[in-house]
Amino acid sequence: MMLGLCLGLGVWITMSCPAATADVIGAAVIIDGDTIDVGGERIRLHGIDAPESRQLCTVNGSDWRCGESATLALEHEAEGRTVRCEGSRRDRYGRIIAVCFAGETDLNAMMVREGFALAYRRYSKDYVGEEDAARLDRRGLWRSSFVEPWKWRRSGRGRARSASR
Repeated sequence: MMLGLCLGLGVWITMSCPAATADVIGAAVIIDGDTIDVGGERIRLHGIDAPESRQLCTVNGSDWRCGESATLALEHEAEGRTVRCEGSRRDRYGRIIAVCFAGETDLNAMMVREGFALAYRRYSKDYVGEEDAARLDRRGLWRSSFVEPWKWRRSGRGRARSASR
């Protein structure tokens, strides 16, 4: 009865109806550094936030397309491969929030560990250790000056920069 009610009321209610979504397995198409499509199902990678596709960072006084680099890093690891995403909740846009794997590789952790995404502490502390390691080793974003993706989106997607890291 509850599942029927959840399915009948659509995406709005599925966020609170865990049985309404299931794990997804299939070929991955990369949308950006923290969003993929698997079998026509849009997936938001749990616990991470990557720079937006148009977002720029600064390295040694020069702009660097860090958002595009994040997308390419995820493409390199997952594009066209069979990916398994484990999640049971949806975000406000209807995307499944999931941890995704290409083989044994946790894609969420890899993106943060390589410095192409940040641990999204507002929603999860799962990848804080990976972020700390990337920061110490100055990998990816951590070799540059950048605005956190959530702040960049709030700023109207401008070119605002934060202090060097």
